[in-house]
Amino acid sequence: MTATQTAATLSSRLDGVIEAETARFLERQTRSRELAAEAVALAGGATSSWQVAEPHAVWISHGSGSRLHDVDGNEYSDFHGGYGVSLAGHAHPAIVAAVRERVTRGTHFAQPTADAIVVADNLTERFGLPRWRYGNSGTEVTMDAVHLMRAATGRDRILKVEGGYHGHHDSVMVSVLPEPDDEIGPAEAPYGVASNSGIPDGITGLVTVVPFNDLAAVEAALERHPGEVAGMIVEPIMMNAGIILPDDGYLAGLADLLHRHGALLAFDEVKTGLTTGPGGVTRRSGVTPDLVCLAKALGGGISTAAIGGTAEVMGLIETGAYEQVGTFNGNPLAMAAARAMLTEVLDDDAYRHLDHLRDRLHSGLQGVIDRHGAPWRVVTAGAKGCVSFLPHPIRNFRDFRELDDRYGHAHWLVQHNRGAFLPPWGKVEQWLVSVQHTDDDVDRFVANCDHLADLLLGDGP
Repeated sequence: MTATQTAATLSSRLDGVIEAETARFLERQTRSRELAAEAVALAGGATSSWQVAEPHAVWISHGSGSRLHDVDGNEYSDFHGGYGVSLAGHAHPAIVAAVRERVTRGTHFAQPTADAIVVADNLTERFGLPRWRYGNSGTEVTMDAVHLMRAATGRDRILKVEGGYHGHHDSVMVSVLPEPDDEIGPAEAPYGVASNSGIPDGITGLVTVVPFNDLAAVEAALERHPGEVAGMIVEPIMMNAGIILPDDGYLAGLADLLHRHGALLAFDEVKTGLTTGPGGVTRRSGVTPDLVCLAKALGGGISTAAIGGTAEVMGLIETGAYEQVGTFNGNPLAMAAARAMLTEVLDDDAYRHLDHLRDRLHSGLQGVIDRHGAPWRVVTAGAKGCVSFLPHPIRNFRDFRELDDRYGHAHWLVQHNRGAFLPPWGKVEQWLVSVQHTDDDVDRFVANCDHLADLLLGDGP
């Protein structure tokens, strides 16, 4: 066959796999479909727009260890992990004990409890930043990071990466996943595109967008706006476009460039902060930013978040020059869960186990790719990973846009229908392994990917 014929055959197979697997999905999800229809009072029939996926949201009954159970009685090895929250797995004994004990003593006072000190001291040791405050979500602490950079410098403009997601507040809802028909500008100096309705042009205009892994573009942006840039917020490993690893020297170069221009650097480690290692990418890279944002895995399944920073920047909070507030910040239930997560769950043995699972998953998937001669790549970062359905490394969002969405959707359906639960955005999101996952969970995932490769690249018609 010619290259054109091969591409046409593969495209047809992709469509066929999606059609067949969608029918199988619908057969397995009758109660989920009924609940979606009953959820009239829930806007869109779900509790978040990100839960609304084709064919429909999957309604969950319960989770235990590494497994999930949906309302239709199907069991899954959970590689969704709540978008990175469930690093401890489900109902981890240490988390359960901490939360159960705290509930009996009261869950909210709007005053600090001693666990907040334990958590802050532990985070200081892990991330090398001396001052911490708490929030309730990644959105809240990245919002504080932007505010603090502006307050510390007296400047308004921030830099962010094209394709980067930092939560649901105005200053960062810019060029998150710009669509192909958007006016996005040249690769080296992308235009800022509002990523939701309700974002004022005046806010979007204060955000300068740059490509990931491009120090020259950052320097050019700083020089185009001399004395205007408060700082840059960046995921040190980009997690909104599959997984994009930083080039050697990129993170250190960012810190040097920004500081040379009187600007600050904030790492958004909401996804990477504990999943990539005990001190996140901050410790792995040896680059300590002015601010770091944590959430997701921090609470062991309970909603909480933290922002850490240098004494100079966080001093604005101490003096009252910047008020960092929230009724539920550092609430007793979240702090009890975070204390258990940091001091009882995520020890050296846990990270050795996560490394073992990552290596087993990586080698198993690479074996699938090699056996089928598939033009795909496996990318991992600690407990997180993804299959990139492109033959070449992805260095930035423009590279990522070359991916065909159908691959991710087909992968999600095949995994789901065979007992492995993934986020329903296969092109964008990653898998997560937890401390309670086993070799059997990993082998199931690999076998399912092997089945997908056979369907798409096998010798059949």
